[in-house]
Amino acid sequence: MASSDWNPAHYGQFADLRLRPAIDLLGRVGDLPPGDIVDLGCGSGAAGPVLRSRFDGRRIVGIDRSPAMLAKAAALGCYDALSEQDVAAWQPDSPPALIFSNATLHWLGDHETLLPRLAAALAPGGTLAVQVPHQNRAPSHRLWHDLVAEHMPGRFDPAGAPGILAPAAYFHLLSGIGTFDLWETEYYQVLPAADTGHPVRHFTSSTYARPVLDALDAADQARLTALYDDTVGFAYPLLADGSVLFPFRRLFFTLIRPR
Repeated sequence: MASSDWNPAHYGQFADLRLRPAIDLLGRVGDLPPGDIVDLGCGSGAAGPVLRSRFDGRRIVGIDRSPAMLAKAAALGCYDALSEQDVAAWQPDSPPALIFSNATLHWLGDHETLLPRLAAALAPGGTLAVQVPHQNRAPSHRLWHDLVAEHMPGRFDPAGAPGILAPAAYFHLLSGIGTFDLWETEYYQVLPAADTGHPVRHFTSSTYARPVLDALDAADQARLTALYDDTVGFAYPLLADGSVLFPFRRLFFTLIRPR
């Protein structure tokens, strides 16, 4: 994972686009047994208001390892408890009714161990609901790695990049544990024009590109950013007003533990 803390303002530039998958995921969550609602990897609390609206009266808990993001989440007033913890090592105090994880688990490895453990932590009849980006093969993401390998060889190990298993691997891993549903959505997002640089660079540099940029000093960060801006437009051409149509694929799944 990237070593620096998250920048809530930078991440929040595209808050509406990042929230839509969370709402779509929540729409696939059905009736729940008694228990807490856990926002695992809650970040700045973007999903907090929709979780509070849907589950008002329940205890809603946010878990994240970023102090800066948790401070933003606390200001919303949507959570009954917030805890600074490593999501990979988190264990609930009592079995939750819902473990909701939106755009977090791709930052963690060993899904073969992590996901069955999360499923086992649920209350009987509880739901694990997960959304992760499935964009690593797209030019928007590949380009960061290609450029740093070409122009700054040896400076970044791609093994440290966020990533996920093949979709079928999640089916084979989890479908025998409970009622499992798996799907993908490709969102055609319109990113607004940026004052400087390409809009796709602004979208990706606050998330996927963080480990790449963290591996570089300030001068090489500026150089890589300029190289990306000069190249990414071939894959994502600007529209007349400077905005860009940016397809972004996301993987979703839900698992309901047997009662």
